[in-house]
Parts: sequence; structure tokens; C-alpha cells
Amino acid sequence: MGSGNVMGSAREARTGGTRHGSTPLGSTPNRPARLATALGIAGLIPFAAGAALALLADDAAAARAALLAYGAVILSFLGAVHWGLALASGAADTRRAMRRFAISVLPSLLGWAALLLPQASGFALTTAAFALLLAAETLGPLRAGLPGWYLRLRIGLTLGALVALAIGAPIGGGGPA
Repeated sequence: MGSGNVMGSAREARTGGTRHGSTPLGSTPNRPARLATALGIAGLIPFAAGAALALLADDAAAARAALLAYGAVILSFLGAVHWGLALASGAADTRRAMRRFAISVLPSLLGWAALLLPQASGFALTTAAFALLLAAETLGPLRAGLPGWYLRLRIGLTLGALVALAIGAPIGGGGPA
């Protein structure tokens, strides 16, 4: 499987472990990435529905509350990615694992706090948490260990979530969470 050089190793990582992207018995090397992409896109449906209902429904406050709650749930899910990576790293890099464990709980805590705030503030906090986590994953300390396809997927999904949150956010002070 190995090609003996750094460029070959990078290519193998991108193509699923073989030099030219082929795998034995015709299995698809990026099947997990394709499944994750399909599930991620499906995960945008509640964001889009919540934003649309916040604009069109008679009870916009309830639609906003549902949208905000879904954002908090997804923040927890995104933090869990880093909890899992910390668990998987074992003793190989204790310092990185400790940092990942610590950072992995922040999205859940921020999402929970957002639910306790007035809606406008909750939407602002949720939006900021999505943006900061994406920045940490693409530019900062959380990038290591994440495959390129995941980062590309996260950028697109986060942009979708941010647009939905911006559309669904209350204008002005908003009501209670």
C-alpha cells in the first residue's frame, strides 16, 4: 500500500489508502465520507424548516425556540467529534488529547447557555459558537487529525446553519428562550 514518499502518503490518505484510489474487491474508499455528507445535508433540514417557520408561521416564537434548540443539539454533536478523537488518540499524544477533551465540552455548554438566554442573545451566542468552532477546526488547534473531506463538509454545513440562524433570529430583543 505504501509508496515510500511523503507525497505518496498524502495521496494515499486522500484516496482511501491506495496509490490511485482503487481498492480491493471494488469497495469505495470514500463511502464513509459520502454517507457523512448525505447525513450532514439531511441535518440541515431542521435548520431550513426552523428558519422558514420563523418567517412564515403564526407562532414565530415557538419556531425560533425549536430552531435555537436544534442549534444547541448540533453544537453538542460537534463537540462530541473532538471527544471521540481525544478518546481515539490514547496515550499517543496526551497533551493534544487533554486539550481536545477540554474543548469538546464547550459547544455543549454554550448551546445550553444559549437556551437560557432571551432568544436574540441565544441566537447570537449559538451563531458565535458555530463560527468559533469552525475557525478552531479549520485554522486553529483542532485541525490536527481531521480529514480534509470532513473540514470541507463542516464549512458547507456550518454556513448552512449560520444562514438559517440568521434568517430565524428575532429582530430586536426577542422574547424568552
